Amino acid sequence: MPELAITTHGLTKRFKETIAVDGIDLEVAAGTVYGLLGPNGAGKTTTIHLLLGLIEPTSGVAQVLGLDPQRQGARVRAQVGALLEHHGLYERVSAERNLEYFGRINGVPLMERHARAREALEHIGLWDRRRELVGKWSKGMKQKLAIARALLHRPPLVFLDEPTAGHDPASAKELRDQLREIVRAQGGTVFLSTHNLTEAEALCARVGIIQRGRLLIQGTPHELRSRGTLPRIVIHANGVTDKIVAQIRKEKPVADVQRQNGRVEIQLHHATPAAPIVSLLVKGGAEVEEVHKETVSLEEAYIQLTTEAGP
Repeated sequence: MPELAITTHGLTKRFKETIAVDGIDLEVAAGTVYGLLGPNGAGKTTTIHLLLGLIEPTSGVAQVLGLDPQRQGARVRAQVGALLEHHGLYERVSAERNLEYFGRINGVPLMERHARAREALEHIGLWDRRRELVGKWSKGMKQKLAIARALLHRPPLVFLDEPTAGHDPASAKELRDQLREIVRAQGGTVFLSTHNLTEAEALCARVGIIQRGRLLIQGTPHELRSRGTLPRIVIHANGVTDKIVAQIRKEKPVADVQRQNGRVEIQLHHATPAAPIVSLLVKGGAEVEEVHKETVSLEEAYIQLTTEAGP
Protein backbone atom coordinates (compact mmCIF):
# COMPACT_ATOMS: atom_id res chain seq x y z
CA MET A 1 0.00 0.00 0.00
CA PRO A 2 1.46 3.39 -0.94
CA GLU A 3 2.36 5.96 1.70
CA LEU A 4 -0.48 8.11 0.42
CA ALA A 5 -3.78 6.27 0.08
CA ILE A 6 -5.39 9.07 -1.97
CA THR A 7 -4.02 11.96 -4.00
CA THR A 8 -5.78 14.32 -6.38
CA HIS A 9 -4.52 17.23 -8.49
CA GLY A 10 -6.95 19.73 -9.95
CA LEU A 11 -9.82 17.25 -9.74
CA THR A 12 -12.87 18.87 -11.31
CA LYS A 13 -16.40 17.75 -12.19
CA ARG A 14 -18.94 19.84 -14.09
CA PHE A 15 -22.60 18.98 -14.58
CA LYS A 16 -23.68 21.30 -17.41
CA GLU A 17 -23.41 24.79 -15.86
CA THR A 18 -22.76 23.55 -12.32
CA ILE A 19 -19.23 22.97 -11.00
CA ALA A 20 -19.71 20.27 -8.37
CA VAL A 21 -16.00 19.76 -7.68
CA ASP A 22 -13.67 22.63 -8.48
CA GLY A 23 -9.98 21.79 -8.92
CA ILE A 24 -9.35 20.12 -5.56
CA ASP A 25 -5.95 18.85 -4.44
CA LEU A 26 -6.13 16.15 -1.79
CA GLU A 27 -3.54 14.11 0.09
CA VAL A 28 -4.74 11.38 2.43
CA ALA A 29 -2.05 9.50 4.32
CA ALA A 30 -2.38 5.75 4.63
CA GLY A 31 -3.51 4.52 8.03
CA THR A 32 -5.43 7.68 8.98
CA VAL A 33 -9.02 8.86 9.21
CA TYR A 34 -9.55 11.83 6.88
CA GLY A 35 -12.71 13.92 7.06
CA LEU A 36 -14.09 15.96 4.16
CA LEU A 37 -16.31 18.58 5.80
CA GLY A 38 -18.97 20.70 4.20
CA PRO A 39 -22.70 21.41 4.03
CA ASN A 40 -25.10 19.40 1.90
CA GLY A 41 -24.41 20.15 -1.75
CA ALA A 42 -20.79 21.17 -1.15
CA GLY A 43 -19.38 18.42 -3.40
CA LYS A 44 -18.51 15.72 -0.84
CA THR A 45 -20.47 12.87 -2.42
CA THR A 46 -19.36 13.82 -5.93
CA THR A 47 -15.74 13.70 -4.74
CA ILE A 48 -16.24 10.16 -3.40
CA HIS A 49 -17.89 9.07 -6.65
CA LEU A 50 -14.88 10.42 -8.58
CA LEU A 51 -12.44 8.60 -6.29
CA LEU A 52 -14.35 5.34 -6.75
CA GLY A 53 -14.40 5.71 -10.52
CA LEU A 54 -18.21 5.81 -10.60
CA ILE A 55 -18.15 9.03 -12.63
CA GLU A 56 -15.47 10.56 -14.84
CA PRO A 57 -13.81 13.86 -13.98
CA THR A 58 -14.12 16.81 -16.32
CA SER A 59 -10.43 17.49 -15.70
CA GLY A 60 -7.69 16.72 -13.22
CA VAL A 61 -6.27 13.42 -11.99
CA ALA A 62 -6.61 11.15 -8.97
CA GLN A 63 -4.86 8.13 -7.52
CA VAL A 64 -6.46 5.74 -5.06
CA LEU A 65 -4.22 3.02 -3.60
CA GLY A 66 -1.84 3.72 -6.48
CA LEU A 67 -4.56 3.21 -9.11
CA ASP A 68 -6.27 5.62 -11.51
CA PRO A 69 -10.03 5.50 -10.78
CA GLN A 70 -10.86 6.75 -14.28
CA ARG A 71 -9.03 3.89 -16.04
CA GLN A 72 -8.96 1.30 -13.25
CA GLY A 73 -12.23 1.94 -11.44
CA ALA A 74 -13.16 -1.74 -11.15
CA ARG A 75 -9.83 -2.53 -9.47
CA VAL A 76 -10.24 0.40 -7.09
CA ARG A 77 -13.74 -0.71 -6.08
CA ALA A 78 -12.55 -4.29 -5.60
CA GLN A 79 -9.93 -3.16 -3.07
CA VAL A 80 -11.97 -0.73 -0.96
CA GLY A 81 -15.01 -0.78 1.28
CA ALA A 82 -17.77 1.80 0.89
CA LEU A 83 -20.94 3.05 2.50
CA LEU A 84 -22.59 5.52 0.14
CA GLU A 85 -26.00 7.20 0.14
CA HIS A 86 -27.94 3.92 0.45
CA HIS A 87 -26.98 1.16 2.85
CA GLY A 88 -27.15 -1.50 0.11
CA LEU A 89 -28.25 -4.31 2.46
CA TYR A 90 -30.55 -7.20 1.53
CA GLU A 91 -33.54 -6.63 3.78
CA ARG A 92 -35.26 -10.00 3.24
CA VAL A 93 -32.42 -11.99 4.80
CA SER A 94 -30.76 -11.95 8.21
CA ALA A 95 -27.86 -9.77 9.30
CA GLU A 96 -25.63 -12.82 9.53
CA ARG A 97 -26.46 -13.92 5.97
CA ASN A 98 -25.88 -10.37 4.69
CA LEU A 99 -22.35 -10.37 6.07
CA GLU A 100 -21.57 -13.90 4.92
CA TYR A 101 -22.78 -13.05 1.41
CA PHE A 102 -20.74 -9.86 1.19
CA GLY A 103 -17.76 -11.72 2.58
CA ARG A 104 -18.09 -14.32 -0.17
CA ILE A 105 -18.33 -11.82 -3.04
CA ASN A 106 -15.32 -9.97 -1.61
CA GLY A 107 -13.18 -13.09 -1.50
CA VAL A 108 -13.12 -13.78 2.24
CA PRO A 109 -12.16 -17.47 2.66
CA LEU A 110 -14.98 -19.80 3.72
CA MET A 111 -13.36 -20.67 7.06
CA GLU A 112 -13.06 -16.99 7.99
CA ARG A 113 -16.48 -15.70 6.99
CA HIS A 114 -18.42 -16.79 10.04
CA ALA A 115 -15.67 -15.67 12.43
CA ARG A 116 -15.45 -12.24 10.83
CA ALA A 117 -19.23 -11.85 10.72
CA ARG A 118 -19.44 -12.70 14.42
CA GLU A 119 -16.61 -10.31 15.28
CA ALA A 120 -18.27 -7.51 13.31
CA LEU A 121 -21.71 -8.07 14.84
CA GLU A 122 -20.25 -8.20 18.34
CA HIS A 123 -18.40 -4.93 17.70
CA ILE A 124 -21.67 -3.19 16.84
CA GLY A 125 -23.66 -4.89 19.59
CA LEU A 126 -25.96 -6.88 17.28
CA TRP A 127 -24.71 -10.44 17.60
CA ASP A 128 -27.79 -11.52 19.58
CA ARG A 129 -29.99 -10.26 16.73
CA ARG A 130 -27.98 -11.84 13.94
CA ARG A 131 -30.82 -14.10 12.71
CA GLU A 132 -33.41 -11.33 12.43
CA LEU A 133 -34.48 -10.05 9.01
CA VAL A 134 -32.71 -6.77 8.32
CA GLY A 135 -35.90 -5.23 6.90
CA LYS A 136 -37.40 -5.18 10.39
CA TRP A 137 -34.53 -3.19 11.85
CA SER A 138 -34.36 0.55 12.56
CA LYS A 139 -32.40 2.88 10.32
CA GLY A 140 -29.65 3.17 12.93
CA MET A 141 -29.22 -0.61 13.17
CA LYS A 142 -29.08 -0.93 9.39
CA GLN A 143 -26.44 1.78 9.24
CA LYS A 144 -24.31 -0.05 11.81
CA LEU A 145 -24.59 -3.25 9.82
CA ALA A 146 -23.70 -1.43 6.58
CA ILE A 147 -20.52 -0.07 8.18
CA ALA A 148 -19.63 -3.55 9.45
CA ARG A 149 -20.21 -4.88 5.92
CA ALA A 150 -17.92 -2.22 4.41
CA LEU A 151 -15.13 -3.28 6.79
CA LEU A 152 -15.75 -7.04 6.72
CA HIS A 153 -13.12 -7.94 4.11
CA ARG A 154 -10.60 -5.69 5.90
CA PRO A 155 -9.91 -3.39 2.98
CA PRO A 156 -6.95 -1.01 3.16
CA LEU A 157 -9.31 1.93 2.44
CA VAL A 158 -12.94 2.60 3.37
CA PHE A 159 -15.23 5.40 2.11
CA LEU A 160 -18.04 6.46 4.45
CA ASP A 161 -20.47 9.05 3.11
CA GLU A 162 -22.40 10.76 5.94
CA PRO A 163 -22.49 7.59 8.10
CA THR A 164 -24.57 9.14 10.91
CA ALA A 165 -26.95 11.25 8.78
CA GLY A 166 -30.50 11.15 10.10
CA HIS A 167 -29.56 9.72 13.49
CA ASP A 168 -30.54 11.28 16.79
CA PRO A 169 -27.59 12.60 18.87
CA ALA A 170 -27.42 9.55 21.18
CA SER A 171 -27.52 7.07 18.28
CA ALA A 172 -24.94 9.07 16.31
CA LYS A 173 -22.55 9.10 19.28
CA GLU A 174 -22.94 5.36 19.78
CA LEU A 175 -22.26 4.75 16.09
CA ARG A 176 -19.15 6.99 16.19
CA ASP A 177 -17.82 5.15 19.23
CA GLN A 178 -18.31 1.79 17.57
CA LEU A 179 -16.77 3.00 14.31
CA ARG A 180 -13.73 4.29 16.20
CA GLU A 181 -13.32 0.92 17.92
CA ILE A 182 -13.62 -1.02 14.66
CA VAL A 183 -11.13 1.22 12.85
CA ARG A 184 -8.67 0.97 15.74
CA ALA A 185 -8.97 -2.83 15.76
CA GLN A 186 -8.60 -3.28 12.00
CA GLY A 187 -6.37 -0.37 11.00
CA GLY A 188 -6.45 0.91 7.43
CA THR A 189 -7.50 4.27 6.03
CA VAL A 190 -10.93 5.89 6.28
CA PHE A 191 -12.20 8.67 4.02
CA LEU A 192 -15.20 10.17 5.80
CA SER A 193 -17.52 12.79 4.33
CA THR A 194 -19.71 14.62 6.82
CA HIS A 195 -21.34 17.90 7.72
CA ASN A 196 -21.28 16.83 11.39
CA LEU A 197 -18.38 18.71 12.96
CA THR A 198 -18.61 16.82 16.25
CA GLU A 199 -18.17 13.62 14.27
CA ALA A 200 -15.14 14.96 12.42
CA GLU A 201 -13.47 16.23 15.59
CA ALA A 202 -14.04 12.89 17.34
CA LEU A 203 -12.80 10.63 14.53
CA CYS A 204 -10.45 12.44 12.16
CA ALA A 205 -6.70 12.93 12.30
CA ARG A 206 -6.91 15.33 9.38
CA VAL A 207 -9.77 17.23 7.77
CA GLY A 208 -10.50 19.32 4.71
CA ILE A 209 -13.27 21.90 4.36
CA ILE A 210 -15.10 22.00 1.05
CA GLN A 211 -17.56 24.70 0.02
CA ARG A 212 -19.30 25.01 -3.35
CA GLY A 213 -16.90 22.43 -4.76
CA ARG A 214 -13.74 24.26 -3.65
CA LEU A 215 -11.37 22.86 -1.03
CA LEU A 216 -10.79 25.82 1.29
CA ILE A 217 -8.25 24.39 3.72
CA GLN A 218 -6.74 21.12 5.00
CA GLY A 219 -5.08 20.26 8.29
CA THR A 220 -5.51 18.62 11.66
CA PRO A 221 -8.55 19.70 13.69
CA HIS A 222 -6.13 21.54 16.00
CA GLU A 223 -4.56 23.41 13.07
CA LEU A 224 -7.97 24.45 11.76
CA ARG A 225 -9.06 25.61 15.19
CA SER A 226 -5.86 27.67 15.44
CA ARG A 227 -6.32 29.26 12.01
CA GLY A 228 -10.04 29.75 12.32
CA THR A 229 -10.08 32.25 15.15
CA LEU A 230 -7.89 34.09 17.64
CA PRO A 231 -6.94 32.38 20.92
CA ARG A 232 -8.50 33.81 24.04
CA ILE A 233 -8.10 33.90 27.81
CA VAL A 234 -11.12 34.17 30.09
CA ILE A 235 -10.65 35.53 33.60
CA HIS A 236 -13.29 35.75 36.33
CA ALA A 237 -12.34 38.55 38.75
CA ASN A 238 -13.80 41.20 41.01
CA GLY A 239 -12.73 44.83 41.02
CA VAL A 240 -11.63 45.09 37.40
CA THR A 241 -11.50 48.82 36.67
CA ASP A 242 -11.40 50.75 33.41
CA LYS A 243 -7.77 51.54 34.15
CA ILE A 244 -6.86 47.84 34.39
CA VAL A 245 -8.69 47.10 31.14
CA ALA A 246 -6.78 49.95 29.43
CA GLN A 247 -3.47 48.51 30.66
CA ILE A 248 -4.33 45.04 29.37
CA ARG A 249 -5.19 46.48 25.94
CA LYS A 250 -1.68 47.94 25.69
CA GLU A 251 -0.07 44.48 25.94
CA LYS A 252 1.38 43.41 22.56
CA PRO A 253 -0.32 39.98 22.32
CA VAL A 254 -3.75 41.46 23.11
CA ALA A 255 -6.18 42.05 20.24
CA ASP A 256 -9.26 42.99 22.24
CA VAL A 257 -10.67 43.02 25.79
CA GLN A 258 -14.32 42.62 26.75
CA ARG A 259 -15.56 42.95 30.35
CA GLN A 260 -19.00 42.02 31.67
CA ASN A 261 -20.29 40.95 35.09
CA GLY A 262 -16.96 39.94 36.53
CA ARG A 263 -15.87 38.12 33.35
CA VAL A 264 -12.93 39.48 31.34
CA GLU A 265 -12.50 37.96 27.89
CA ILE A 266 -9.14 38.70 26.23
CA GLN A 267 -8.65 37.98 22.53
CA LEU A 268 -5.02 37.42 21.59
CA HIS A 269 -3.09 37.86 18.35
CA HIS A 270 -1.23 34.65 19.16
CA ALA A 271 -1.00 32.13 21.99
CA THR A 272 0.74 33.57 25.04
CA PRO A 273 1.04 32.71 28.75
CA ALA A 274 -1.74 34.06 30.95
CA ALA A 275 0.57 34.92 33.87
CA PRO A 276 1.59 38.47 32.77
CA ILE A 277 -2.05 39.46 32.24
CA VAL A 278 -3.09 37.98 35.59
CA SER A 279 -0.24 39.92 37.19
CA LEU A 280 -1.60 43.18 35.75
CA LEU A 281 -5.00 42.44 37.26
CA VAL A 282 -3.57 41.65 40.69
CA LYS A 283 -1.30 44.72 40.73
CA GLY A 284 -4.31 46.87 39.83
CA GLY A 285 -6.19 45.58 42.86
CA ALA A 286 -8.50 43.04 41.20
CA GLU A 287 -9.37 39.80 42.96
CA VAL A 288 -8.82 36.96 40.49
CA GLU A 289 -11.03 33.92 41.04
CA GLU A 290 -10.54 31.81 37.93
CA VAL A 291 -8.37 31.80 34.80
CA HIS A 292 -8.60 29.52 31.79
CA LYS A 293 -7.70 29.48 28.12
CA GLU A 294 -10.75 28.69 26.07
CA THR A 295 -10.45 25.96 23.47
CA VAL A 296 -12.00 27.05 20.21
CA SER A 297 -14.31 24.41 18.80
CA LEU A 298 -13.95 23.10 15.26
CA GLU A 299 -17.47 24.42 14.64
CA GLU A 300 -16.40 28.00 15.47
CA ALA A 301 -13.35 27.69 13.23
CA TYR A 302 -15.43 26.16 10.43
CA ILE A 303 -17.99 28.98 10.52
CA GLN A 304 -15.29 31.65 10.44
CA LEU A 305 -13.29 30.00 7.65
CA THR A 306 -16.32 29.43 5.42
CA THR A 307 -17.64 32.95 6.08
CA GLU A 308 -14.29 34.48 5.17
CA ALA A 309 -14.20 32.44 1.95
CA GLY A 310 -17.45 34.03 0.82
CA PRO A 311 -19.69 32.79 -1.99
